[in-house]
Amino acid sequence: MVRLIVVGRSITAPTTSSILQAYVQAGETLVEGVGCMGQGVCGSCRVMVRRADQQEVKTLLACETVVEDGMQVSFLDYLTPSSRHGYRMEELTDSWQAPRKLLEFFPEAPNCRHCGGCDRACPKGLDVQRGVNLAVEGSLAASGQVFDECVMCNLCTVACPEYIRPNHLGLFARRMIAS
Repeated sequence: MVRLIVVGRSITAPTTSSILQAYVQAGETLVEGVGCMGQGVCGSCRVMVRRADQQEVKTLLACETVVEDGMQVSFLDYLTPSSRHGYRMEELTDSWQAPRKLLEFFPEAPNCRHCGGCDRACPKGLDVQRGVNLAVEGSLAASGQVFDECVMCNLCTVACPEYIRPNHLGLFARRMIAS
């Protein structure tokens, strides 16, 4: 058994439990921040985690992260701006125009500061910044491959000072290649 703090509450859990399992087993009712309940595919159980004796705070998925003694956990709400990148795939009939359309729909993408915040925030360990840069260069297939395992948790967007919404840009790249 280990002791950890989740959302300010001290709980005890078996060492094999995920953060999500430990929180539920402690008697908490989950009404938000859950989706796939442990498959690691929906990205809704995003958390900030500080491990014992470490200063660094990491963003992870609660369903995939095994509890540790002294761990501190805080669930993250969806904190991104309300602006949306609107497009309709059925209206994009000329694939030669895809790179231009990407820059039209995501005009902030070339403003990437190369700070690496999106990479550090990604709980799946994707090379998000590289994916954005590939898309800006017009290499949509390569960009789509970078984002192939993205679970749309939006942590890269929260970490981006330019509000690029890298996961949505990656989804656009994947959709363009598929269509």
